[in-house]
Amino acid sequence: MIYIGADHRGYSLKEAIKGYLSAQGGPAAGWKDLGAFKYDPDDDYPDYALAVARKVAEDSENSRGILICGSGVGVDIVANKIKNIRSALCFDAKQAQAGRNDDNTNVLSLPADYISEDLAKEITKVWLETPFSGEENHTRRIEKIKKI
Repeated sequence: MIYIGADHRGYSLKEAIKGYLSAQGGPAAGWKDLGAFKYDPDDDYPDYALAVARKVAEDSENSRGILICGSGVGVDIVANKIKNIRSALCFDAKQAQAGRNDDNTNVLSLPADYISEDLAKEITKVWLETPFSGEENHTRRIEKIKKI
């Protein structure tokens, strides 16, 4: 399952990503929107980031989350406060690929104010399609992170 959430600054991009996920079919079509459900300039990104991160944490090895706010930084900070969440703020597809391959990230944070809709879709595609390498050095580092 893919959980997705965004504040008002990420709302429009979230709606575009939802359409993209639905059009992909297969595993990408299994998503759930955790808000915002309408544009509200007074909403707060921590509410949506926390909701998504908590749902992903319930099954952190098999579910994923996508978070969107203006800079991407706020939602990334919130998500990474939740146990078993490894969120990556990504500005390009190569970074998203490395985050999945090396760090087995389970939440993708996107900066709506800094990337285009097309780039966001490309980043999302690569992030969803890239498996974790499982290489010993990467696994060892993730285990160290879990102990922090």
